[in-house]
Amino acid sequence: MLVDCLNWRVQNDIDNILSRPIIPPDLYRAVRDSQLIGLSGYSREGLPVFAIGAGLSTLDKASVHYYVQSHIQINEYRDRVILPSASKKHGRPITKCIKVLDMTGLKLSALNQIKLLTIISSIDDLNYPEKTETYYVVNTPYIFSACWKVVKPLLQERTKRKVQVLPGCGREELLKIMDYSSLPHFCKKEGSGSSKHSGRGSENCYSLDHPFHQQLYSYINQQARLRESVEPIKQGSFHVDFPEPPAEGEEASIAKTLESELQKFHNGNGVSDLKINDD
Repeated sequence: MLVDCLNWRVQNDIDNILSRPIIPPDLYRAVRDSQLIGLSGYSREGLPVFAIGAGLSTLDKASVHYYVQSHIQINEYRDRVILPSASKKHGRPITKCIKVLDMTGLKLSALNQIKLLTIISSIDDLNYPEKTETYYVVNTPYIFSACWKVVKPLLQERTKRKVQVLPGCGREELLKIMDYSSLPHFCKKEGSGSSKHSGRGSENCYSLDHPFHQQLYSYINQQARLRESVEPIKQGSFHVDFPEPPAEGEEASIAKTLESELQKFHNGNGVSDLKINDD
């Protein structure tokens, strides 16, 4: 697995992905507005807390390659900048993060993105394993709750142990491991939901105005300028080879089960927002 990962990094020039900004800026903003993720703070043990707007991420404003590029860039920035900085601050190795997944706005039409989400999940499993200590799932609508009962038994035990579904916005439970200031914006007020534009830019960790995204954007552009002094940088997305979703195995089984259960829910409730692509 290690050799395969190293080969993947060499063949796809991953070491230089942080010097390849997504341009023009309007395209990068569109990616950020449709792939909701941000760093809200740190746990009391020093682990970075990443917030993910799983329910409101549409992933429909750019090609698959841009979303994969953006995801890998955040992974690399976490591993090269965020985690080393946290380790230095606390005087001990910090190698994992915490993720808070907000399911506000989750709809059956999310099935359209199963292929892309499976690709991103496969990249993480193969090349960034064991980087997340716990996944906290909050603001879960009935659609998620119904499917979780079906999907949970299909997960490996070590994966299952990492996932905690919290009541409501999860604020009370999360305050046991982090200060209020580190809570994602959608956890700070019960029933507030996870509007993409809720709160000021400095509070909404998805926003380009948030310090995390400002620092990430500046870092990538700084690395690009340094590399441009050596060689011109090609325009367009940074194409990365990624595994096609497997025809068999755990992930394929989960995806098929999820699709089947959501289709039953759709048929039984007359929900009209489900559009499943043939591919």
